[in-house]
Amino acid sequence: MNARADAVARLERRLGYAFKDRALLEQALTHASVAGLDRNARHNQVLEFLGDRVIGLFAAERLAELFPEAAEGELTQKLHALVRKEACAAVAARIELGDALRMAGSGNRRAGHVRMSILGDAAEALMAALYLDGGADVARTVFLDLWGQLIAAVDRTTPLDPKTKLQEWALGLGRPLPAYAIISRDGPAHRPEFSVSVAVDGCQPASGKGPSRQAAEMAAAAALLAAQGVS
Repeated sequence: MNARADAVARLERRLGYAFKDRALLEQALTHASVAGLDRNARHNQVLEFLGDRVIGLFAAERLAELFPEAAEGELTQKLHALVRKEACAAVAARIELGDALRMAGSGNRRAGHVRMSILGDAAEALMAALYLDGGADVARTVFLDLWGQLIAAVDRTTPLDPKTKLQEWALGLGRPLPAYAIISRDGPAHRPEFSVSVAVDGCQPASGKGPSRQAAEMAAAAALLAAQGVS
């Protein structure tokens, strides 16, 4: 048994599941870079697309069970912590998924380690393959096992970010969603500074700055909340 075949066998033992369709498992473990060398290779991008939804569904199910009284905004924050690429990559690294991947080109590895984005994508593809090969119950069981540590970590009150808090505050008052607008974008391309305004009906608009539009919107939302005395 070669090194990669041994890694695939170890991976299945960690999952506690042996694939019936070996071609499906191989597809989940094949990076798109391989297609440039082997036209017959089926890479994992479609499975990655499906797996993102599979993980999102199982994560949402578990959060709804754990936090039946939580507000939608709080659940959304917790969901993001479970499905974001960094979370998927952390799961992949823990089960040594990178050792089982088929990839072409040394640029996909850094100092002997698979790039985080590729690990995250592969974890999504693997969950899709589990779903297709074993069904929803098998995939759900594996998800709850692999994501167990992350689920436990969000089993605490997740503070809302300023944009979410402002949105919930506005809706709670029966007002429309906050409206954001870019005031300016300054600085060089490698170090931009965005200035953004936010308006809520019945409130004086507020503004904020940041190195990205998202950061500036967060700052603007925080400024409006502070002006309204919302902590």
